Amino acid sequence: MQDNRPELYEEVKLFRNAREREKYDNMADLYALINTLQNLEKAYIWDSISAQEYTAACSKLLVQYKVAFKQVQSEEFPNVDAFVKKFRLDCPAAMERIKEDRPITIKDDKGNTSKCIADIVSLFITIMDKLRLKIRTMDELHFELKDLVDTMNRLSLIPEDFEAKAKVENWLATLNEMQASDELSDAQVRQFLFDLESSYAAFNKLLHTT
Repeated sequence: MQDNRPELYEEVKLFRNAREREKYDNMADLYALINTLQNLEKAYIWDSISAQEYTAACSKLLVQYKVAFKQVQSEEFPNVDAFVKKFRLDCPAAMERIKEDRPITIKDDKGNTSKCIADIVSLFITIMDKLRLKIRTMDELHFELKDLVDTMNRLSLIPEDFEAKAKVENWLATLNEMQASDELSDAQVRQFLFDLESSYAAFNKLLHTT
């Protein structure tokens, strides 16, 4: 028999105002990132993803995790362990990645090398994503590109004559000659994206031959 009481069909809201809604949205983002990281680790273990794809995806997720956790961190969640315990997340592989703060494919045996590699991977991905999203003004691309060049220069395992680094430096020189509001043309965006993709591939190849 169907119950005709309308109150039983009312939507239950977890929040009472915009601030509470943002809190739940932030927790949902963090929950999803940790789950995604856990699934990525499983995919790599089962050879469902290449080492290059895994390294790039894991590095990006770790960067996103740090931003997401800062939005959730509070007295209730002073650390990620408290969050995982609260919501009963079964994610041992993801927690290991978060603890080590690097993909499993990157060894931490040369001081800051692992951090530089992770930063370079993240910056390559960020800039390429921006270009694919039609973000092309000088001021929207310059910061990450300069950071990429600086970080590549700090990484000792990259040779001075590394062609991929030269390509990135050439694009930084191009942006340096532009005004903040100037935009790259369609042809420049296409070439820039091609150079970044080939440089990123060369960088990953370097990592696996070093």
